[in-house]
Amino acid sequence: MSRVANNPVQLPGGVEIKVDGRDLSVKGSKGTLALVLAEGVQVSQDDNALTLAYDDKMKAMAGTTRALVANMVKGVSEGWEKKLVLNGVGYRANVSGNTVNLTVGLSHPVEYKLPEGVSAETPSQTEIVVRGVDKQVVGQVAANIRSFRPPEPYKGKGIRYADEYVRRKEAKKK
Repeated sequence: MSRVANNPVQLPGGVEIKVDGRDLSVKGSKGTLALVLAEGVQVSQDDNALTLAYDDKMKAMAGTTRALVANMVKGVSEGWEKKLVLNGVGYRANVSGNTVNLTVGLSHPVEYKLPEGVSAETPSQTEIVVRGVDKQVVGQVAANIRSFRPPEPYKGKGIRYADEYVRRKEAKKK
């Protein structure tokens, strides 16, 4: 069995935790996040560490809750980011306001409106950096942008994560 829930979550300076029954809110320099704790899982704060207590039946949910709380603490203190790379002739990205404009070989340019709490920037025309406080929302926005043109295995064209490896296939032989 995993023992993830037994590890305390360390709180960096400037992060405030507020527990009200089953509602947990984390406030930091980057923003505020909230979570509803599962029944049978309790969170207690000791100095600058959070510890979890749980019923025997809720051991798996306690590990999940600990991971969610740790991600929230990191998000409000440091923030999360995902990098995307565009690979293809004429593939370009541009961010204007809260809209990502993509030219990815389709018959029309693609405009993706960013949700609230997420920002994006383009260090170059072929790179997109998505930033935010909530890890799940940042990952979902990056996945939505990638879904417009996922990488294909023959030429490697498409939108991929910066740390993603696209396995290449050999072309058809005569």
